[in-house]
Amino acid sequence: MAAQQETKTHTFVFLLLENFTLSAFSGGLEPLRLANRMSGKPLYQWRVVSETGAPVRSSTGISVEVESGLTELPRDSTIVVVTGLDVRQTITKPVVTWLRRESRKGLAVAGLCTGAQVLAEAGLLDGRRCTIHWENRDSFEEEYPDVDLTENIFVIDANRYTASGGTASIDLMINLISRTHGSDLANLVADQLIHTSLRSGSEEQRLSIPTRIGVRHPKLAAIIQRMEENIEEPISPSVLAQDSDLSTRQLERLFRRYLNRSPKRYYMELRLRKARNLLLQTDMSVINVALACGFTSPSHFSKCYRALYETTPYRERGTSGVQEQA
Repeated sequence: MAAQQETKTHTFVFLLLENFTLSAFSGGLEPLRLANRMSGKPLYQWRVVSETGAPVRSSTGISVEVESGLTELPRDSTIVVVTGLDVRQTITKPVVTWLRRESRKGLAVAGLCTGAQVLAEAGLLDGRRCTIHWENRDSFEEEYPDVDLTENIFVIDANRYTASGGTASIDLMINLISRTHGSDLANLVADQLIHTSLRSGSEEQRLSIPTRIGVRHPKLAAIIQRMEENIEEPISPSVLAQDSDLSTRQLERLFRRYLNRSPKRYYMELRLRKARNLLLQTDMSVINVALACGFTSPSHFSKCYRALYETTPYRERGTSGVQEQA
């Protein structure tokens, strides 16, 4: 089919940083290849670069060859930063300097998976809307208060594009293809990818609470949502019960029946999960992490943390995340 609007070839430059998520990279690249194939025209070209020009190892252990290091780019290029695990360790001065220099020329800049953190560190998201993989949301909010972080699967804010990773990278790229070359081509690309549901940027990343917990109980889902929204200042079980028109005993039975734990225990696990994310992904002090998760006593925080994770918050700092972003 014929492309519907401009036919000038546009260049995407993918910057891969160590431990990048392979699915986010392929999800950002494949729609461009398919757009060329389905249109019969070279609508897009791409380059893959790294900080030093050396191959980059993904979080799967697979390394990807690149064309060059950080070189000067044409003004009509789009930079796509692809990251994943341990993103803080990949944000170096040369990367930040390069991003700032190229963006000052007016280049569009995108971040896939945890790439938004690299953009934020370079100051490219101040006052902008963006998104990041949900696992990194808590730490991002603590470190970049001037950035408007959403829970959306992808965000387009002028010439700043962010996607939360995995299949969201496909959604972002298909949306960009549609904006430039029309929905007919975008739909053909989606068809080729067996991407049967074209999602808008307004959709949220995570599964609904009933789907996540495997239980469709309206009151239970509403209570868990309140818990998730009130980590720093936890709500007592008695208040949760009262606000849900339940007795405290009914609340206990509800959690025991469907989740095999007490409301207090479930809430504690939510708070400690956030604490672990903050410990692994930020430089916040252990005391500040404790306060951010509703613990007023560092010793109580340490005791609860050890009970769940079999290590102390201080020792956790010496470990790295073990779960890969999608």
